[in-house]
Amino acid sequence: MEVKLHTLTNIVLLPLLLFSILFTSCKEENRKSRTLDSSQSITNYEPVERDFQDIKNGGVLRMITYYSSNTYFLNQGIEVGFEYELLREFARENDLALEVIIVGADENPFDLLNQGVGDVIAANYTITPERRTAANFTRPYNIVDQVIVYSADQRVRPQTISELADSEIPISVRINSSYYFRLLELIEEGYNLEIDPISEGIDTEAQLVQVANGNLAATVADDNMFHAANRYMEGLLAGPTIAESDTIAWAVRSNAPDLEDRMNRYLYKHFRFTEDRESPRRSTFLNILRKKYFEESRQMAEYYNPEWQYQTIGIISPYDEIVRQVAESEGLDWLLLTAMIAQESGFNPQSKSWAGAVGLMQIMPQFVETPYEELYDEATNIQVGARIMREHLDHYAYLDSTNQISFALATYNVGLGHMADARRLVIDRNRNPNDWSEVSDALLRLMQRRYYEDARYGFARGIEPVRYVEEILNRYRTYEAIMALAEQQQQNGYTNMINPGMIRRP
Repeated sequence: MEVKLHTLTNIVLLPLLLFSILFTSCKEENRKSRTLDSSQSITNYEPVERDFQDIKNGGVLRMITYYSSNTYFLNQGIEVGFEYELLREFARENDLALEVIIVGADENPFDLLNQGVGDVIAANYTITPERRTAANFTRPYNIVDQVIVYSADQRVRPQTISELADSEIPISVRINSSYYFRLLELIEEGYNLEIDPISEGIDTEAQLVQVANGNLAATVADDNMFHAANRYMEGLLAGPTIAESDTIAWAVRSNAPDLEDRMNRYLYKHFRFTEDRESPRRSTFLNILRKKYFEESRQMAEYYNPEWQYQTIGIISPYDEIVRQVAESEGLDWLLLTAMIAQESGFNPQSKSWAGAVGLMQIMPQFVETPYEELYDEATNIQVGARIMREHLDHYAYLDSTNQISFALATYNVGLGHMADARRLVIDRNRNPNDWSEVSDALLRLMQRRYYEDARYGFARGIEPVRYVEEILNRYRTYEAIMALAEQQQQNGYTNMINPGMIRRP
């Protein structure tokens, strides 16, 4: 029987193609049904009590973001993105695992923040007065200008705000975006602009794709996002700048001062304003990220290539076909197996650890009968790893499914001996040895002399299996949600959505 994890409640958005679907119907009804009201509330929730120490106690920092090339996305199964890498470094420095919470089409990131689903919104957000009513913001880590972006299909492309106001060209933006509130400010200043409110599930990047495809006449984007997209897709033309030197920052709950302070100290190392505020100082690390995600690179070229996106929709890694076949033969969930490969080797079949573990699933040659050279064969390595995981699952077959999977994953990482020591320690403390939360705590205790000196297998670096389990299950939930959306799209018959004129530039 296939081992399944619980279905993720927050569904992740597929990049760009899925967004193409959202406004192909009811656009005019949507425009009429929304009220352009700058006083509307961004969130209806009061913030839960959860500051840095609570996060530290749990060991996991939860990042709320969108699925896009400048925030977070999968590249050959590996988690990447500007916001993801910048926040991951903060998590690493504070000895925390990082979990990604993707904002669904009908979800509000500030609701997710204040409800405690996530701990920080890292989504290229501009600091605005409206957003400050819903959360606090860290010190900035970027400054941007807001620019009007036209479709090349738009014959009239005004280059001043006054000309734009006279043109009656609809400007398509989300109501919860900073662009929307800036347009309202311009309307209050006397410019007769036409705002076309669009789905909250369509982020700025998806809006640019729609503009490039000619489905939207115009939108607004930060200049860095526009320049990045414009390198890899045709059909985008810049219009007037409507706001200058907006500050980009992370949003945290208003009652989490310690988390905010620690993030401010981290960001100060990477971004500082000069006296003239024209040329901020950036760290080498931040400049590398900027170059990677906002300047020309193969990775971004592939991401923005719609043919590539369409062909790879629903594909997690280069080994999906092999993993599916192996998983089926062993009665495993192929996404769980894929998440393990990502954790073990980052999908590098030539990977070899300091301890001698080799291949995609980091097999220890001395513990298997497979010849050493064959362990570097992708299919063989996955088959051996899956068989080991199957044995561990069978070993804990008497547990409920959630604990069974956690125990099996931990055993794959740390071995049966240390797991047995941890469970004995739980029993000694009159706790439940079949509860992963208790056993994970015991694994951490086995890093202390007073606990491991009497353990049969001695010292265990318990933090590693605990994080191993947490990070694989987090990654699994992301993979599962992506596949669920891909399947939904296929069932709905969405095809032929690629505009042939939208091509990757060299």
